[in-house]
Order: sequence, then structure tokens, then C-alpha cells
Amino acid sequence: MSAQPTLAVLRSFHCEHTPSKSRILALVHHREGPASLQAVLTCRQAELAQQAVGILQQAIRSSADAWKPEPLEELCAQLPDAPASSLRSAARHALAGVWPMPPGSYLKWEQNADGVDEGADEETDAESATRALRTPDDARLADLTGPVIRVEVLREFHVHDPQAVLTAARSAGWEPLQNDEPEDDDPQDVVGAVMWLGESDREIEGADTITDACQGLKLRIENGHEVADWSEKPVVADFGSGWRCKEAARRGESAKPSAEEKLPDFAALFKMEPPHCEDPECEDERCQWQLTPRTADVLYTELCVLADQAYDDCEELGDGTVVPDEHEGGWGVFTYLPKVTFAADLQWRRRFARAADDLAGDLERGQWPQPTCTAEELALHLAVRDAGERGDEEHATGEHGRLPVHRDDYDFDMCSEVFFQDSDVLMLYSARFDGIEDPDDETNRYMGIGDLRAAAWFDPFMNVPARDPHRGFRR
Repeated sequence: MSAQPTLAVLRSFHCEHTPSKSRILALVHHREGPASLQAVLTCRQAELAQQAVGILQQAIRSSADAWKPEPLEELCAQLPDAPASSLRSAARHALAGVWPMPPGSYLKWEQNADGVDEGADEETDAESATRALRTPDDARLADLTGPVIRVEVLREFHVHDPQAVLTAARSAGWEPLQNDEPEDDDPQDVVGAVMWLGESDREIEGADTITDACQGLKLRIENGHEVADWSEKPVVADFGSGWRCKEAARRGESAKPSAEEKLPDFAALFKMEPPHCEDPECEDERCQWQLTPRTADVLYTELCVLADQAYDDCEELGDGTVVPDEHEGGWGVFTYLPKVTFAADLQWRRRFARAADDLAGDLERGQWPQPTCTAEELALHLAVRDAGERGDEEHATGEHGRLPVHRDDYDFDMCSEVFFQDSDVLMLYSARFDGIEDPDDETNRYMGIGDLRAAAWFDPFMNVPARDPHRGFRR
């Protein structure tokens, strides 16, 4: 298992100009050794590099709420994809005021045999108490007093210039593994070089980033979790299937999708009973409202689109606060949620995107979409609303048009009646009910609404089966 990067304090950014290129460097300080310069990105145009430094310096001095991303995005539009990605990453670190330093990229002060820095002051009571709370090397989950968070990272790189990657890795202190097997398809250990360089967010010379995703999980003893070193089972991360693949399949862009890529067969999943008669008041079971293949297909598409837009918004908005006047029309999802969610963080927003995916998964299994928490309730409300706003002629095209026809097709008003236990979450849109999200609010208590604050949106409802807490994110 590779060592984790050290987080250093970010002081400033500087440029180094040569006749052929310019490099941007970050000046960082850390407690274990002297200050050092960390590479950020390489740019062929000195003027653009200098502009980037100015923007990054501004980010260091700005709070997340006051930060204006427009100049950064305008500059990124003038850069190739790789340095643009590195610049965005550097801006995120600048706003946070910290910089990740992978092992080998900085110098530690030498320590004596007792593990104490030469010349260090005698340990104070406060430092002793702090050290007692730190993590023992052989600790199990039950031994640790604070929460343990597992972060799973998925990164993929296209190596378009292997020699450039190898040169960059050697310059950073990497040494290739000995190749004892002539038939090995990686005799120069390009994989090792990419792993070494991929420890940080900096641009990799000779390689482009294809995928950069992560997800977090709080380990819980009651759920059978254990820290990796003591785990009896392999630690497995599930990032779901590729979102581009799903989107292409849904839009019919894949000429011959594989079994995993094929759209659900809603005609088989939601088999219809022909009506007993034409009397709308008939109580025969065959005359009751049905979730038809066409209705299920439209809802599935709307939920998938909602999830895709939410994931896209996550990439752009991050942990920033939604400001309606600035973001109106610029975001697919989060500016249209109730204002109690505007200050939510990135992880909350990713969980909301996953809520839409979970409901789409219900339909994919031939089940009615069943909200299991407040976030899923609102996601389904939005999908039903969007589906109802489309005309019938928009639905009956392509593969959808070949699904069987039924009199209950596109009855989204009935969907609103049967899919939800209540519509309390919609009250958050009304100024009349400001504060009603708080369970201590008088109106909330009188109506028995419960906790509608953003932090509680993913708490499972008690009267329906909860989702698998170990499921991952597809993006």
C-alpha cells in the first residue's frame, strides 16, 4: 500500500521561464522539514503562465464563498487539457490553503535514535495528550477513538509518450523494478512510473488523465468494517459502470451495445394487463392504474439525465455555495433544489446524484421507484415533473416508439399520487414555511414532518428497506 501524501501549508506560487517553456511552482511549508517548491504545471506560453500565477495567488487570499471561478475557466479554455486540469486542481488546493506532497518530493529533518528531532524542545503536556490520541501502528478499528474514513481512488492515464513518462519519473526519484521475466509486456516498468507520478495531482509529462474519481466511506464496526491491514476480506471498491457508456446506450449512439450496455427491456419488465372495460370507475383489477413500459422508460431516462446533470454540476461546483443570481441557468440541478441545500458540500451533492441513479435502478429491475430517503423523494419529484412537461410526441420516438401502447401511458399525475408517502419536502420551496425543515419548528412538530435539514436528507426512512450502504458511485 503506497504512503499517503503529506499536506503542507501553501504560501505562494511562482513562475520559472525558459526560452522553450514556463513552469509554475508552489512554495509550501511543512512541519517535518524545510520549505520546498512543488511543480504545478508546464506551459509553453509565458504570458498564460504568469496569468495563472496571478489567479492562484488570488485563490490563496480568497474564501470559497468569495472566489470567482470565471477568470480561471477563461484561462483554462486557452490551455491544453492536461495543464488546464492541473490548474483547476491547483486552484482547489489554493482555496483550501494546503498542498499534497507525495513521499520523495520533500525533505524531512533527520531524527535521532529515540525518534525525536535534534534540538527539539521538551514535550509539553498538551503535546503529550495530543500524541496519546494519535494512531498506533497496529490499531484495529475498535481501538480507534475517532471516525475512520476510507477514501477509494480511481485514476486512469493514457500514456502517449512512454519515454517522457519514464524520464519524468526518474527525475522525481523513481527507480524501475528489476525485470526478471523476458516475456513481461512492461519491461521498462511504465506502470510503476505512472504509479509514482500519479501520487500527486500534478500534470504527468507524456500522459493524459482519462479518469480521476474518488469516493469516501465511514468505517463502522456494526457494519462489519475493519481497517485494511486487519481485514479478513479483500478491500474492493465499486465505482459502477461507465457513465459515458450508459449515456451513449440511452441515446442510441452505440451501434451494437453489449449485454451490460443494453437498455432495460421495459416491455418485459412491466407487463401490462389489457383493461377489463372502458369504464373509468370500474374496480376490476385489470382496470386499475398500471405503470406501463412507456411511462417507466420515460421516468428511467429522466432519472438518468438528472443524475448525469448532477454529477456534471459536482465537477464544476465542488464544495462551493450555490448563489441563484449567479448560477441560474448555469447548473442542471442544484440551483433548482430548495435553498436549505445551497451550502451543501461536494460529497452531499454526489450522494444526491446517486439518489437519482438508485431510483433508476429500481426501474431497471422492474420495480416501481421507491424513495428510501428525502433526497430520493425530491429526485423523483423532479423526474416526474420533467417527464410531465414533455409532450407525448417527444416520447414516442426511436426505440421508445416501439414499446406497447396503453391508455395509462404518460399519466404522470397518477405517478405523483402513488409513488410518494407525502409531499412534505416540496414545502421547502415556499417562503411561507421558512424554518419548517427544523424538527424543533412549531409547524414541523404540529404536522409531524420530521427532519428536513440538508444533513438529514440521506437518513433512511424507517418504513421501507434501506439501500446498501456499501454501494459506490458510477461517476
